[in-house]
Order: sequence, then structure tokens, then C-alpha cells
Amino acid sequence: MSPPGVPTTSSNVSHPQPRSSTGVAWRDVVADTTMALLRLERRVDPFVRPAFDALLKDRLERLVTSIININRRDLHLGIAQERMIVDEESFTDSIVRSFTQQMTGLWKPGGFERGGNTKTQGICRGEFTVHDGLPEHMRRGIYAKPQTFKAWVRFSGPGPYITPDIDDVGFMSISIKLMGVEGPKLAEDEKHTLDMFGVSTATFVTPDVKANAALQRWSVQNAQLFYFLNLRAPHVLDMIMQGLYTKTQTSPFEAPYFSCVPYLMGEGQAMSYSVWPTSSTKTPVPRLPLRPPDDYLRDAMVASLAEGDVELEVRVQMQTDPHLMPIENAGVLWPTALSPRVPVATLRLPRQTFDSPAQMEFAKRLSYNPWHTIAEHRPLGNQSRARKRMYWELSQLRHRMNDVEHYEPTGAERFDAT
Repeated sequence: MSPPGVPTTSSNVSHPQPRSSTGVAWRDVVADTTMALLRLERRVDPFVRPAFDALLKDRLERLVTSIININRRDLHLGIAQERMIVDEESFTDSIVRSFTQQMTGLWKPGGFERGGNTKTQGICRGEFTVHDGLPEHMRRGIYAKPQTFKAWVRFSGPGPYITPDIDDVGFMSISIKLMGVEGPKLAEDEKHTLDMFGVSTATFVTPDVKANAALQRWSVQNAQLFYFLNLRAPHVLDMIMQGLYTKTQTSPFEAPYFSCVPYLMGEGQAMSYSVWPTSSTKTPVPRLPLRPPDDYLRDAMVASLAEGDVELEVRVQMQTDPHLMPIENAGVLWPTALSPRVPVATLRLPRQTFDSPAQMEFAKRLSYNPWHTIAEHRPLGNQSRARKRMYWELSQLRHRMNDVEHYEPTGAERFDAT
């Protein structure tokens, strides 16, 4: 069947990022110059990044994480225990206002896009198969038994802009919507789905909603640099952690994705999860160091799924130390030395054609929300609590501006190319 009422106006065409608009001339020059230099670096990054990653990435990651932890206060929480931060709701209000202002400025009715993870590289049919023989303490929720769920898997680029792939900030995201997941949901607008999220950086861009609110205010001005380098509240260590993972990407199928925020694994247990490529193959980026095609990442996906199936491995990392693996700070990398990432499921994308106009428009119709889930996998932490309302309100805005109703998929959807 075809989903009803998808918008006919496509805004998923690459455009240059808007220039900075801070109201201060020198700030605009610094922000725009920095972005121009970053775009130039992206042209040579694949020639130097493999050596950098092999020699320095892990060492720098451990060093920066240790410095972040030295400067953190121990909240003395237990495993899977949460604590509200001061003024959490007001920071969430600020985030929603900033996204609304930016989305309204960027997009026209009928072509409204998401505020984050904006550019759709593709949405693919998939199968999510839970492994047999998991450790007993991991047999909770969807992992309670071996089973397979149909899935719609959206791969996307960063937001809030839709730029040529070589001009973005160098990370990607994955959104997985499992269908046929029974039981009461924490967000009641969908009855039979469970949504999972990951980005290609191992830590979230901001540690908490207070910092997130500050980042979004700078983002409205197209000058995110000054969030990280703000002298009053610097986030240089967070910027370094992001920089260790942001790079010239080769294909959405060839990078790991991390949940960055924790979730319950049944009552009294917390986890984070990640999604990993099962092949070490890297697709060459066309034309470098000259300019690649605007949508070369989507082209790489098309080529891979024309050749055969693609498989990704889902891994779970259990929280074992409440301080070094925090719930309320999404900017801290959970060390694998304390808790390894255990394979729990396989996400298979069967050979397919996914880039028809109708299927690309279908991706815009779907609403992904981490609270589309069951109680056994409740999202944890202040970033997740903010996301519940943020994702809901911004999804409502997008659907209202595109004059479409919420649509819950079944997996039986069909398009003009399959």
C-alpha cells in the first residue's frame, strides 16, 4: 500500500549553508571563514585521516575523556538512576523555540524539513533480528527472545541545513523504526513501533540540555562555532571529542553509530547501544581533492544495495559504573574497559532500490521519537526527557506546515520502485 498524503514539494535538494548572522561583523567573518576552511579540509581528510586514527584517535579520546571526568562532580547516583537538572523545563522551552525559529526561517510550507538530522540520504527496508543466546541480564524488552522485526531505516546527514555532502560538518545519523513491537508505548501517537537512534560521533554534541539550549541559540545565527569557543562557558573538550569522529564520510553503511544517551534495559539496568558495519570496505569518495557530486553518500548507498544485501551489527553496552558511565551527561564516553559492547542483533538491509521520489518523500512523512518505545527501554537522562516534548512539538510543526497527518507505518508500504 502507499502512505496517504505525502507532500509533493521536495526541499531535499542540496543548498549552501546560510552565512552567519550574529549581528557582530567580526563574529560573522570568523564563523564563515572557519566553515570555509573546514570544507577545504574535507577535501584532503581521506588522505590523512586513516593514519591519524591509527596513531592518535584512541589516545586522544582517552585523554580528553579523563580530563572531562576530572572536572565533573560525582552525583552519587545508582545504576540507571536519574536526577533532574535545575531549570530543565525552561531549557527545553528554549530549545523548542530556537528550532521553531530556525525551521520557519529555512523552510517553506509544503517543504518543511526536520530541525536536525535533516538531509535524507535514504530510507530503506530492513529486518532487525535479535540474536539467540544473549546473556540472561540482557534478555529484556525486544531482546527477551530471538525474533525478527520489520524496519524502516532512515540514514541522514546533519542539520539544520541540507548542504552538499562534502560541505556538511562530517557526521551522519541513523533512525530505525521497528514495526510489530507490541505492548503499551511511552508516546501514544504510535501503537506498534519502537524507534532507535544513532549518530556517528560516540558522544553527544552537548553534555546536557542547558548546553544544548546555548548551542541552539548560536545555531539560529548560523554560528555554532561560538558555542564551543564561548569564553564564558567554553566547550572545547566537547569540540575535540566531536572532531575525533567528524570527517569526510564514505558511505552511510560504513560508519558506526552511537546512541550517545542511555536507555533502560529492563528495570534497574541501563544501557547504551551502537550500530556497526560488518565490512571494513571503504567506498572511495569521487573526484577528491576536487569537488565530489553533491549527493555522493546517497550514490554510495544506491550502489551497495544494487549489488546485494547490507548487514549492520547492533551492540549493547551495559552501565556498570554510575559516575564514569553517567546518565545525565551525554558528553562522556562510556569506557569499553568497564563494559564491553556486546552484539545483540543484526540489522539487514536486503538488496533494494530506495531512491524513488515517492520513497524519499515517504521519509519526510515518518515521525521518529525515542519515546516511541516500551517501558523496558525507557530513555534516560535530561537530554532524553527534553527530546520527548521537543520531538513531538517539532514533528507536529513539520506536519502542520506540510498539511499532512501523522502516519504510523506497517512495513507493507509500496512505492513506484522497490
